[in-house]
Amino acid sequence: MLQVQAEDVIAGGGNAHILTLDSENQEQQKVFEQLFDRSADYAKLIETIQQAAPLSIRLDDFAKLQKQIHRLRKDFESIALQDFFPGAAREQAASALEDLEHSVTDRLSPDEPHAVQRRIRRLQIEEYQGRTWATRQRPWIDRLASAWLIQRFIDCEARFIWLIEPGECPAYALGFDFDGAAFTHIGAKVTFEVLLASFGLAKDAALNRIGALVHYLDVGGIPVLEAAGLETLIRGMRQRWSSDDDLLIETNKIFDAYYQAFLGNDE
Repeated sequence: MLQVQAEDVIAGGGNAHILTLDSENQEQQKVFEQLFDRSADYAKLIETIQQAAPLSIRLDDFAKLQKQIHRLRKDFESIALQDFFPGAAREQAASALEDLEHSVTDRLSPDEPHAVQRRIRRLQIEEYQGRTWATRQRPWIDRLASAWLIQRFIDCEARFIWLIEPGECPAYALGFDFDGAAFTHIGAKVTFEVLLASFGLAKDAALNRIGALVHYLDVGGIPVLEAAGLETLIRGMRQRWSSDDDLLIETNKIFDAYYQAFLGNDE
């Protein structure tokens, strides 16, 4: 089979070689893996990431830094696509990039929630109906996706308050995605994922795929194919709609479409 494919490639003007390996020969296997070693590429990327550290950068320059981080993320993904035997170098690069992303987030949005370590309690959806939910104004991916999830799967009559400061959250409201909120980052999970786990929705494969998207765009981590498109859509919508209520109405349509598409892919 491989011989036929190789002949087709050569006939088309390309080059092809078939390498036969002995699966029991560990030394041969090691030499083969070294042919695809991307450690040097990761090392250069880590050096660039370290040079971009925002410790002394002015706030006015953060827009440029965010664009640079976006390019660095694409560079990482490009290397990772060719890294067929990932190891410590890939983990180091991913960690360095996440640290940089978190540093920028801490400087630009000091009120972003910090993950806490606690057990996620299983809650009953029927006890959370017709409630008022509160989060920080000008919502981004995690807050918008969480609000969509609340309206569509938890509390269809939910009302939302957009807070200027998290400390202004009324006692009667259920806060989400800020420090001290009823629902916020726990461990490695972002707020959307915490809501999934809290209300027993994690068994829905389509919601989990949206969760992976939200996680990647909010805190980084494992790249997701559809992330760039969703980020562009949400960024454009935030520029177009100044009202957070209107923004939620419009972005709900996007998350509805993603959910339906993911359901279709799973059928």
